[in-house]
Amino acid sequence: MQRIVVLGGSGFVGRHIVARLVASGARTVVPTRSRERARHLLMLPTVDVVEANIHDPITLERLAAGAGAVINLVGIISEVRHGEFDRVHVELARKTVAACRAGGVQRLVHMSALNAHPQGPSRYLATKGEAEAIVAASGLDWTIFRPSIVFGREDSFLNLFARLEALLPVIMLACPNARFQPVWVGDVAEAFVRALGAERAWGERYALCGPRVYTLRELVAYVGEVTSHNRPILPLGPRLARLQARILELLPGKLLTRDNLASMTVDNVCDCAYPDLLGGPPTALEAVVPAYLAPASARSRYARLRAQGGR
Repeated sequence: MQRIVVLGGSGFVGRHIVARLVASGARTVVPTRSRERARHLLMLPTVDVVEANIHDPITLERLAAGAGAVINLVGIISEVRHGEFDRVHVELARKTVAACRAGGVQRLVHMSALNAHPQGPSRYLATKGEAEAIVAASGLDWTIFRPSIVFGREDSFLNLFARLEALLPVIMLACPNARFQPVWVGDVAEAFVRALGAERAWGERYALCGPRVYTLRELVAYVGEVTSHNRPILPLGPRLARLQARILELLPGKLLTRDNLASMTVDNVCDCAYPDLLGGPPTALEAVVPAYLAPASARSRYARLRAQGGR
């Protein structure tokens, strides 16, 4: 298999995609700001981790030159500085398309998000939509993925609530009725690798969701059950939610922003079946989450049950 460049390959979803590419025998290049940030990839065979600034067009063209495909996974859910959504989502998509053209790369696989649209209710969704438009107009053999919330051992969603419930006596929850259809990171990685070599996937947008829809309140309550840190959940109305977000977005880490609230005004769920081309059926959240959130004794029981079930 030809060399594949994975932008964002050292991140949460990226590490799983790179591992599957390695298993398929692909030569993979993962650019990163620091090799230390990608040390979990250094021991994988056929992976070349290189320090590079992917926002520099010349560097990006050099990385892409002669590759068989480019995968762009780079994204952020909140801005550290104003304009960063545009820089990371829109401008990088434009630079990636230009680098593919200059380097003779025809295959581009792009990570977007459910509800991405240039007129979306948040800057996150709007810039994701603008990036999709750039990719779709590129003239390349593109595929766009639009996952719901992605969960897995290293996720920053369920793990965040697990930490909060371990620390706080009460969870004050904005948008408790926001709806999500979480998809397992292993299924997302499998979808990317399957689509990479599938001509039927050219020019297609795929929504990726798990088998069940949850409200945010249900997800937080489930995390409490799994971790044995059941906490009362205090739903916040719109005004208190905006006040909470205004305060939290000023703190390091930006646990919640007003832009996040705007994204949650539309349901993060799929209106179609899981695509047969990409594998499936999708994995249930309850089949995976106890393995990394439950206390040690519960995890060992879960492992025994999985072994008995042949999984």
